[in-house]
Amino acid sequence: MTSVPIRPRFSTRPVAWLRGRFRSSEAWFIALAIGVGTVAGLLAVAQSTLAHGLQVMLFGLNVDVRLSAADTISPWRLAWLPVGGLLLGGLGKLLGRFRSHPVVDVVEANALHGGRMSLRGSLLICVQTLISNGFGASVGLEAAYAQAGGGFASALGSRLRLRRNDLRTLVGAGAGAAIGAAFGAPLTGAFYAFEVVIGSYAPSMIAPVAAATLAAVLAAQGLGSAPYSINVAVFHSPDAVDFILYAGLGGLCAALSIALMQAVAGGERLVHRLPIPASLRTAVGGGVLALLAFLSPQTLSSGHGALHADLASGVTLKLLLFVLALKAAASIVSLASGFRGGLFFASLFLGSLVGQIYARLATLVAIPIVLQPENAALVGMGAFATAVVGGPLTMSFLVLETTRDFGVAAATLAASLVASSIVRERFGYSFSTWRLHLRGEAIRSARDVGWVRTLTAGRMMRTDVPTLSATATLAEFRRRFPLGSATRVILLDDAQRYAGIVVTASAYADGLEEDHSVGALAVNQDVTLTPDMNIAQVMQIFETTETEDLPVVGEQGQVLGLLAEVYVVRRYAKELETVQQGLFGEH
Repeated sequence: MTSVPIRPRFSTRPVAWLRGRFRSSEAWFIALAIGVGTVAGLLAVAQSTLAHGLQVMLFGLNVDVRLSAADTISPWRLAWLPVGGLLLGGLGKLLGRFRSHPVVDVVEANALHGGRMSLRGSLLICVQTLISNGFGASVGLEAAYAQAGGGFASALGSRLRLRRNDLRTLVGAGAGAAIGAAFGAPLTGAFYAFEVVIGSYAPSMIAPVAAATLAAVLAAQGLGSAPYSINVAVFHSPDAVDFILYAGLGGLCAALSIALMQAVAGGERLVHRLPIPASLRTAVGGGVLALLAFLSPQTLSSGHGALHADLASGVTLKLLLFVLALKAAASIVSLASGFRGGLFFASLFLGSLVGQIYARLATLVAIPIVLQPENAALVGMGAFATAVVGGPLTMSFLVLETTRDFGVAAATLAASLVASSIVRERFGYSFSTWRLHLRGEAIRSARDVGWVRTLTAGRMMRTDVPTLSATATLAEFRRRFPLGSATRVILLDDAQRYAGIVVTASAYADGLEEDHSVGALAVNQDVTLTPDMNIAQVMQIFETTETEDLPVVGEQGQVLGLLAEVYVVRRYAKELETVQQGLFGEH
């Protein structure tokens, strides 16, 4: 009989064919990241253009003038702030009828959901942020940039069924590419992806993330888009002695940033206590912002234009303190009242103000060191943004790419590391993870911990568990469970609820009367697991109780299964090894 050779079957579906290439080839995956980065850069340019165009139309600006750098704004135009708040409040009320869960951002998606996020939810965040920034609220567009880039990457990667680590990397690449395009700084975008969105570095991530951010910057430049450049001239690189004072500046930025983040949370609690409908809270916040903007237009928008204006004009110490207080208040009011956006861009402006104030105050002290205000502004900008957003290397590269001065970048890195260390020690959260903490999440970075939550006691337990009534005699126990048949037996009460565990060997000890109840030998009667406990919680209970086996029980006390410490530790080690292999590209 002649055998017919079996030829390999290749799918004719383009998506299936591409899926195989992206999952098996690093070169193909880098090409995918380049495509995602290009789209992310174009989306960032589109959002920036829309937001600035809205500000030009509403506030009567010249096209080349930033809102926060405007000399004056007509008081009647400030009425657009409460109008924008009213629009956001109405939109939130309308969407509240159809959406019961909060939208997942890029940090939460990568930390808990393996990079999966809703494309519609991402679009919603972008629209809300554009309205907030376009109507002048003191928030930045970085949330919209990162959400658009990350959301597109997540949707595409999910469609291609990428592996968990590959999807997380692609989401980080999309978000970082958008940030890089906004500043015209590919290294800044890449390290934003590593430090803020992905939460780790690994060889398998470097090439796709770097390629994506570079593609985004080139795409934005190809459209002729003007990035958020920080054109500050550096006349004198910091000396070695200056680093000591800049370390103090990093500590000051850490303290002020913690106060700012806690003030936002306190402001949200205060706003929720106000006796007004939720849909009107943002409008009230817009009214307060209008009053602050009447005192100084520098409180409006992200503050990028004001940053340049203050450095160029050399304002007085009194005015710097005044603007710092107003801008901090405007940021708190904006976020607490419900305007959508982030503190990245605002923290850069606040940090530049703190740095200039710090340099001016240093001249009033009898020390032989004079800090350059421009240098101090750059260092303060990086340190404050690090304390709020996280990512000391991200902010240091931002300074390096905008000034081309390694001395100032090194001073920024030193101050940023001081600020980051103090915030981690005394506060423990960046702004994004702090907001998640207030919602009940316990994550402190974008590091992947979602796999821990998926490994629950209910998934790991064995269900073929030997059971016996707690009122049974020792003789009955020995008859049903001879030595070698089962190492543990679960006892049940009259209502078939958990009543303890008996170690089989203990029932065969010398000196025991066979007519005695086996319930007297039970241990761990009050220690149980629930099926929704994750593996970290299970391991903690095993460590605390110093036991080897524990039952998994339901809400009514019924026994669902049994879990052994040896198996849990082995499973944890296996999953951790799998995660590490994914990080290093060893699929």
